[in-house]
Amino acid sequence: MTQLEFLNIVTPFKDKVFRLAKRLLVSREEAEDATQEVLIKLWKNKTKIKDYKNVEAFSMTMTKNFCYDKLKSKQAQNLKIVHSNYQDHSVSLQKEVELNDSIDWVGKIMETLPEQQKMVVQLRDIEQYDFKEIAEMLDMNETAIRVALSRARKTIREKLTNTHNYGVK
Repeated sequence: MTQLEFLNIVTPFKDKVFRLAKRLLVSREEAEDATQEVLIKLWKNKTKIKDYKNVEAFSMTMTKNFCYDKLKSKQAQNLKIVHSNYQDHSVSLQKEVELNDSIDWVGKIMETLPEQQKMVVQLRDIEQYDFKEIAEMLDMNETAIRVALSRARKTIREKLTNTHNYGVK
């Protein structure tokens, strides 16, 4: 496989790999390193890439596993999961402050979710994968993914509503 063929396969989803790594590792630098490591592993196994049914799903699974390993290591004791990559520049300052506050709260609420629910929300709602692809990545059946997603969304919705209705909790 030539470098150009490899790039044609990997380029469409490398940003998703980075976003997943950033979701898990928080630090932009750590996420860039993780993305680079995954791409290097793919390059080293480029002769086998055509054997995989879904290279993108395989890459996302590699990214997830690499990040989990990194989080388990001693050098990553202080890392935590957050999400803040949504920005809308076409709104008033008041709306922007409210949106940022809501995004911050969603990030805080997501930190309280079980790990499986965090991953399902990230892959479905942020990365826009379909249930079959998520099932392959997380080695779960589609029904379990739908249940986890439903529970996660319900928890986020309830806690966000409580926060907006009753103030800081």
